[in-house]
Amino acid sequence: MPLELIGRKVGMTQWFDGDGRAVAATVIQVEPSVVVEVKTAEHHGYVAVQLGAGAISERKVKRPMLGRFRKLGVSPRKHVYEVRVQNPDEFSAGAEVGIDLFSAGEKVDITGISKGKGFQGTIKRWGFHSRPRSHGHKWFRRPGAAGRGLGKVVKGKKYPGHDGTERVTVRNMAVLAVDPGRKLLVVRGSVPGPRSGTLRIRKHHA
Repeated sequence: MPLELIGRKVGMTQWFDGDGRAVAATVIQVEPSVVVEVKTAEHHGYVAVQLGAGAISERKVKRPMLGRFRKLGVSPRKHVYEVRVQNPDEFSAGAEVGIDLFSAGEKVDITGISKGKGFQGTIKRWGFHSRPRSHGHKWFRRPGAAGRGLGKVVKGKKYPGHDGTERVTVRNMAVLAVDPGRKLLVVRGSVPGPRSGTLRIRKHHA
């Protein structure tokens, strides 16, 4: 079976474990993904399954991709992605893969785009210390000199700039519950991104 699905972050909640302790948990809605294409080593040079997830209007899909969905007899999907598999014979184009891929108690890795924080200074972005606030000092949060000799800022130097909006993966997260009826997955802890953000959920060590 494919080991990765796409979900939407619903939000965070409080969850009581088996010992009665309240832990932070994230609720993720995972809609079924449809198999768009099965790629084999003979025809493509590698073995993978191409999946589609997320409903989208037909007018927003380009014609070549729309034709592929119509050929399969399924509605268009917003996200089209590939997952490497070992045995491509287990899959067939047009088949659906749902949240029942996961079960309570197992570990998953979740990837998302972190929240954007805009342009930030060195203290918030990199954790720099502020300057003394006594004896008339007026540059409390200035980053200081960039160094001498080059006349430019070296690429990768810890300086003010855009923060957030990066691809972040949180590994080894415990699955607390799976609700196939409402297509909800509950994992312990927080995941990257805002509410309604797109997440990629993959079995740990898969």
